[in-house]
Amino acid sequence: MEWYDAEGYSLGRLLCTRALALVYLVAFLVALNQFRALLGSTGLTPIPRFLSATSFGRAPSVFHLRYSDRLFAAVAGLGAVLAAATAVGVTDRLPLIASMLVWFLMWLLYLSIVNVGQVWYSFGWESLLLEAGFLAIFLGNADTAPPLLVLILLRWLLFRLEFGAGLIKMRGDRCWRDLTCLYYHHETQPMPGPLSWYFHHLPKPLHRVEVAGNHVTQLVVPFFLFAPQPIAGIAASIMIVTQLWLVISGNFSWLNWLTIVLALSVIPDGWWERLLPLEPGTGYGPTPTVFVAAVLALTGTVAVLSYLPVRNMLSHRQAMNVSFNRWHFVNTYGAFGSITRHRHEVIVEGTSDRQIGPGTVWREYEFKGKPGDVQRRPRQYAPYHLRLDWLMWFAALSPDYARSWFGRLLEKLLTNDRHVTALLRRNPFPDDPPRWVRARYFDYRYTTRRERRETGAWWVREYVTEYMRPVALAEGDDG
Repeated sequence: MEWYDAEGYSLGRLLCTRALALVYLVAFLVALNQFRALLGSTGLTPIPRFLSATSFGRAPSVFHLRYSDRLFAAVAGLGAVLAAATAVGVTDRLPLIASMLVWFLMWLLYLSIVNVGQVWYSFGWESLLLEAGFLAIFLGNADTAPPLLVLILLRWLLFRLEFGAGLIKMRGDRCWRDLTCLYYHHETQPMPGPLSWYFHHLPKPLHRVEVAGNHVTQLVVPFFLFAPQPIAGIAASIMIVTQLWLVISGNFSWLNWLTIVLALSVIPDGWWERLLPLEPGTGYGPTPTVFVAAVLALTGTVAVLSYLPVRNMLSHRQAMNVSFNRWHFVNTYGAFGSITRHRHEVIVEGTSDRQIGPGTVWREYEFKGKPGDVQRRPRQYAPYHLRLDWLMWFAALSPDYARSWFGRLLEKLLTNDRHVTALLRRNPFPDDPPRWVRARYFDYRYTTRRERRETGAWWVREYVTEYMRPVALAEGDDG
């Protein structure tokens, strides 16, 4: 079937699927490591409580059949095992139907987690992983030729991801149109990385060039993904370079990495042969008719479901990161339609004093990724996703973002809950829990070059107001 098989893309498929499996692996490990504190039966927003108020139709998940923390761990653990096996090539060597089943199980398991993940799983890259993962079910195994239609669907996903992000910027904050957003973004982004301070202090003319380059990459280059080679490969390469720039300038979970994964599928085999010691696949057997029919059905489904994302992109009231169905398939994407000019942080503190007053000694909790101690350099965590740290950034934007979980977080700190404290970098009360905890609101900014030389600090912070008054457990309350 010459019209169906995509000659010259076997290495692109190989690298795309292996890399996608690695992203799946990270996602499942994140779920396994963090769910008890965030979503477990005694977590900040317990899954059992969510399930009791939500039908399967609103949030399809295997956990509607039964939920326990042990079962959640088994689901995440199985997903991690399947992803690891796929990343090292085991799945690719299975018979076609078994290979597809493994990809389907990874998608189903992660869908089940996302749909009960509530606010902790409300990020656009969750839907992006699910959509890419569902398409990967139909990419075939090592014995089948890469299906042309699925490769086109991957390009369509990459197009929506990049073009939607570009449109939301041009329609959103004025600083994107006057090319000044990067005067602020590296300082105010949700979770700065180890090089973000240096990016912030680049000359302003270079920041303007960065923004202009971003607009070209997101608003012009995506159209060339559907051009003949080598134009499509050049377009994908530009996107890869741009995403690597974003990787080293901040922590955006697996968003940038997954964008790169999609772009890998566009690069032709001839390019990979020059870069890597790999040989393209040859000698494929005949493609099963049932598989061809499944790919055709998939293509038709995507075409129909694309109506709403396209309408959204064309709308002046474009929404970011919206799933139009509970299966997170054929979504609309976008990021940073507006940029904050000032950085705010919620700092959580505790004290062992029985009574609080002017002389009370408060000790600060330190989070792994979000800024706290002004002397501590931001760390690189992406593609690993620190969900609590990200939600703390939203909590600083508005208390409304934290209404469902922040009070519960303080309660957990008052009991030294081991699952919650495991999400922190430093618990100032390792032996006995504090008697009181509170939260305060600070303005943060990067130090200047001179301040950095003189103090060694990365940040300057200034107290603004009380975020949450001191609270303690009631007498006899064990949390």
